[in-house]
Amino acid sequence: MAMTIHPTAIIGPGAQLGQNVTVGAYSVIESEVVIGDDCVIGPHVVVSGDTTLGQRNRVFQFASIGAEPQDKKYRGERSKLVIGDDNTIRESVTVNRGSGDGGGLTTLGDHNWIMAYCHIAHDCQVGSNVTMANGATLAGHVHVGDHVIFAGFSGAHQFCKIGDHAFLGMYGGVTQDVPAYVMVSGQPPRPRGINSEGLKRHQFSDEQIRNIKEAYRVVYRSGLQRAEALDELQARASDQPEIKPMIDWIQASERGLCR
Repeated sequence: MAMTIHPTAIIGPGAQLGQNVTVGAYSVIESEVVIGDDCVIGPHVVVSGDTTLGQRNRVFQFASIGAEPQDKKYRGERSKLVIGDDNTIRESVTVNRGSGDGGGLTTLGDHNWIMAYCHIAHDCQVGSNVTMANGATLAGHVHVGDHVIFAGFSGAHQFCKIGDHAFLGMYGGVTQDVPAYVMVSGQPPRPRGINSEGLKRHQFSDEQIRNIKEAYRVVYRSGLQRAEALDELQARASDQPEIKPMIDWIQASERGLCR
C-alpha cells in the first residue's frame, strides 16, 4: 500500500519511509530518519536526527523522537536512536538520541507502551514489553530489562539498572539498581517484595514464584552480604533457573542495590 502523508507534513529529502506509513498534519520527519513499514506518525510529531523506527510503531501527537541529548557535554557528535517494532508512544513523549560519552546510542525494544509525557534520556537501553505510565522518566544511561512496569511519575537516576519484571511504584524515583522481579514503592522507594502479579500474568508457575520469593528473602531479609547472597543464589540456580535473571542483574549492578 502507498504512504499517506498529510500535505502540511514536512519530510526531509533523505528520509526513508517504508510501505503503508502514515504521517499526520504538521509533523516533521528529518532527512536522516528511517521509518519502517506500517508505522503511524500522528500530527505535530517531530522525528529528528539519526533515528530508526522499526515496523508498526504508533507515535501520537506532540511527541519528540530523536532530538539531540539534553547533556551539557554534548558537542554535536554523531549519535543515534534505534526503536524496534510494535511500540506505542503516546502524547508529548520525548526520546533522545545517545551522546558521545555514553556510546552514542539510545535503544527502545519491541512492544513497549510509553504513555503521555514520559521521557527516555540519552544512552538509555530499554528492553521489550516495558510499560511506562504517564510522566515516568529515565535519566541518561539507564538500562531497563524486559516486562518492567513504571507507574505514574516514577523514574530512575542516571546509570541505574532495572531488571526484568521489576515494578516501580507511583512517584518512586530510584537512585540505585533494582534486581529482576523486585517491586519498589514508597517515598523514598524501598523494596516491598517481588512483582507476583506480573509474574502470574506472564505464566510463571506457583513453584517458580515461590522460588523467586525465597531468592528475594536471601537478598533482602537474610542479613547476608551481597557476595554471600549471590553464592547462596548460585547454589540454587541449577535447580531453579527462574532465579538466574535476578543473579545476572545483581552481578551487573554498579550503583549498589536499592534497599
